Amino acid sequence: MTAGADRPVISVMLAVPDATAAARWYAQALGATELWNLGSVVGLTVAGAPFFLGEPENNGWDTPAALGSRTVRVELFVDDPDSVIERAVAAGADGSIDQIRNHDAPWGVHRQGGFIDPFGHLWLVGDRSPLQR
Repeated sequence: MTAGADRPVISVMLAVPDATAAARWYAQALGATELWNLGSVVGLTVAGAPFFLGEPENNGWDTPAALGSRTVRVELFVDDPDSVIERAVAAGADGSIDQIRNHDAPWGVHRQGGFIDPFGHLWLVGDRSPLQR
């Protein structure tokens, strides 16, 4: 067993109307790579962090557009949050929701901002500072 293989992994599945089209957008905007594709459900990874896309089929969940509200807040921690947000906005995300800036936090300065992807999901992108002890 490799180091860390026994550690839990928490991931999210984002509700989207077209999983294949959404996978293409996440590849362009975040550099996501496909793990697998079942058509209506797609597994992706961003630099080793897995997440999933799914097309709701009247099974108890739905897209933000169908519900008229945000259904999830995704937090992404990277070395350079500015460039991730810039890339997402260049690919069509709405970057006006939370401009990137430095926040005073109990662990020190935390740089974070956000965007709303074309499917209605809120992403906050910050540096790795809150993940450190």
